[in-house]
Amino acid sequence: MEDKANSSTILINGRFFTGSPENSSTSTFYSTVVIKDGKIAYIGPSSGAEFQALRSQGFPSHDLSNHYVLPGFIDGHMHFLMLGQSLHKLSLDGCKDLSEIRSRIALFAKENPDKKRLLCRGWMHSMTEGKAEASMLDDLGDRPIFIDSKDLHSTWCNRPALHELGVYDKMPDSAGGSISRDSLGKATGLLSEASVLLIVWPHLAKVASMEEKMSALRAAIATYHEVGVTGCVDMAMDENAWEAILALRESERGALPIRVAAHWCITPSSDESERLAQVQRAIELSQQFNTETSPDLRIVGIKVICDGVIDACTAALREPYSTDVQSPDPIWSVEMLYPVVEKACNANLQCALHAIGDAAVHRAINAIEKFGKPGQRHRIEHLELTSPEDAKRLGKLGITASIQPVHADPAILRAWPKLLGPERLKRAFAYKEFADHGAVLAIGSDTPTAPHAPIKNLYVATTRKSARNHEAGDKPVNENFSLGICESVTAATRGAAYSCFAEQRVGALEVGKAADFVVVDMEYESEQLLNAKVKQTWFGGKKVYEAS
Repeated sequence: MEDKANSSTILINGRFFTGSPENSSTSTFYSTVVIKDGKIAYIGPSSGAEFQALRSQGFPSHDLSNHYVLPGFIDGHMHFLMLGQSLHKLSLDGCKDLSEIRSRIALFAKENPDKKRLLCRGWMHSMTEGKAEASMLDDLGDRPIFIDSKDLHSTWCNRPALHELGVYDKMPDSAGGSISRDSLGKATGLLSEASVLLIVWPHLAKVASMEEKMSALRAAIATYHEVGVTGCVDMAMDENAWEAILALRESERGALPIRVAAHWCITPSSDESERLAQVQRAIELSQQFNTETSPDLRIVGIKVICDGVIDACTAALREPYSTDVQSPDPIWSVEMLYPVVEKACNANLQCALHAIGDAAVHRAINAIEKFGKPGQRHRIEHLELTSPEDAKRLGKLGITASIQPVHADPAILRAWPKLLGPERLKRAFAYKEFADHGAVLAIGSDTPTAPHAPIKNLYVATTRKSARNHEAGDKPVNENFSLGICESVTAATRGAAYSCFAEQRVGALEVGKAADFVVVDMEYESEQLLNAKVKQTWFGGKKVYEAS
């Protein structure tokens, strides 16, 4: 990156978004910005005396052709290294059945004879009628095949992959996880929940070289710049990914062209001392990498995955699934969860608790209510099914509602009416209700479990229609919970910055804040967002992407 010192730039003929922090439904636009030393020195009309004085100094200027300019998007919930690695995996998105999955993998194997492993992503249980067995893949060759489910809560393996992991005929289930086995105790192909966290991910991290991981991170940054993202909140940081990010930062002379706040992933364990030792590691790292010492690469808190996902019937619900499948208990019992949350709160770390089902949401809120301190900005991730009572508690307790509208896309919810029933479905993705009761919204993508492009994310947030399969004609999901366009842009910028204590530096186009922004050819209307095109992305006052 170029040295920002003594650099000044004038941007004219733009429509610079300035949403109000007091009123997230009010949009104001200015035509001109002046950047000095990587920060916004002026924003306002071109006719003002202040601007004319700055312009008289002869700074270089750029005409933005009347395009809209939004603050650089901050992905409020994502997985940094996994995003980069996913860009090199075979995508199974859109596969309709097992036959199509097999055909794609066979072609991928033929086109990549030198790959030691065939890594795939984007499988959904519904594509294979809920089955995920090694025998369905074993005739595709001798190389290990690892298939990530779209939600990253399951991995489907062939037999060589099971042997490579060491789970085929030994290794007990992880706490909070499972390995599907037959009557003889042999692994049949599916690893779920904590078994993915504790077995699959560490193994694949171990066999990847540092250069491969750094290359994946570079790819993630580049793909983010293409869609206007300049910052992110990583929601499953671990030693493997952290080591790679630090190595990449060192190779880039101490600065990355993206701002990263990270939550340390606490994995389930039957041993309380082991659980608390993980929190202690997060505390130590946060003391070393924080706002004062490392403002653009920080450890801000911990992440706990309290339940699974609705599609796999592993989300913790208050009542059984409508298909008569008994809802599982949350992965973390109260006895496991409370000491972890208490230790984090006492150390002033932010707690980010993954909770999708209404039972898990209730337990997560209870934990934060019991141990959280005012102003700590704890957060709950996903909040896909909530009771009216718990929706109200978020704002009351100062809990950030960390939401991913791309998960509310009707195209991927076709099994939900059957799984939840019509009445419970009415409570799905109650975003507007969270906001109306005072909760700060932070929009993220959960990439690579979902598409990472923020403007498509905003389309789903504002219309509750499908961005994935717009032509299919699926009905909007709970339109009464939709957000306004200004409200959505604010949640994906200022709200995400607020969620990680970064709102004084980024998240809005205001004097004194970093000149992180995205130039978009768009109509400022919800129904037109799918037609929007990112033209430029700027980071710290420097252009880091321009559409060809």
